[in-house]
Amino acid sequence: MKIGLVGLGRMGGNMRQRLRDAGHEVVGFDRNPEVRDADSLEAMVEQLEAPRVVWVMVPSGDPTHETVATLGDLLDEGDLVIDGGNSRWTDDQRHADELAAKGIGFVDCGVSGGVWGLKEGYALMAGGEADQVEIAQPIFDALRPEGEFGWVHAGRTGAGHFAKMVHNGIEYAVMQAYAEGWELLEAADAVDNVTDVFRSWREGTVIRSWLLDLLVAALDDDPGLESIRGYADDSGEGRWTVEAAIEHAVPAPAIAAALFARFASRQDDSPAMKAVAAMRNQFGGHAVKADDRHAGADQAPEKGRDTSSGDATDRQDA
Repeated sequence: MKIGLVGLGRMGGNMRQRLRDAGHEVVGFDRNPEVRDADSLEAMVEQLEAPRVVWVMVPSGDPTHETVATLGDLLDEGDLVIDGGNSRWTDDQRHADELAAKGIGFVDCGVSGGVWGLKEGYALMAGGEADQVEIAQPIFDALRPEGEFGWVHAGRTGAGHFAKMVHNGIEYAVMQAYAEGWELLEAADAVDNVTDVFRSWREGTVIRSWLLDLLVAALDDDPGLESIRGYADDSGEGRWTVEAAIEHAVPAPAIAAALFARFASRQDDSPAMKAVAAMRNQFGGHAVKADDRHAGADQAPEKGRDTSSGDATDRQDA
């Protein structure tokens, strides 16, 4: 099968190689001239044979909107576009409608596997009409992992990206739980070898997972994670998951807390925690830490206010 692939970054480039390894012919386009096979989208489409199939792997939002719109002008009736990027599921019907007006099919596909996908295969969650999914099935079969699992036609248009969104929301919460457990083990004197504790969990426990394997690999490379700053970005899908949970009145406290923890990681000195520390000092006389970045920051209690009296119960958080 001959396929057009737009976007040859870390995942797209590996997907091209896995498809080629499976015997498919791939014509790739990317803004980076060093990795692309065609110099433009037009040149890529010209090298494909009808009915053409083009897989899009570009960032969500405007890059995807613009790519789909351009392909709509270049492709013909009976061709198919697959959006395998991390698009918001609510964008999928818009893209499907735009392309359907020109007789072009559309399938959305959530893709998981990261940089390991070339070797291990990619978990794929597709959304769209069954006949259009069937056209793309040889591609899905080449990209998916070996074995029984790792592939699903999740439902109608948008279902693939919705499923991937929830997958990533769950990922947020699981990673946060591992991270908090690691910090607690490191903070306690009772455990001598935290990395080996995590390593022992890789077999026989109910919390074993690929994420646990990856954390152990990271700890082996950098014991104590000394070279890594405590900052974690978010791709957007955690936010979308929380928004969808609100829209459907589904309680998702673990995912929401994991998302907010990432926001907190971006603050070298949390403004909210300043307010919490100030309130605890006011009502209970709890000590506050000086901010050495500002002159005269001894942070003494307010003059005239006695915050030293009262027993231990009085000084607890309200």
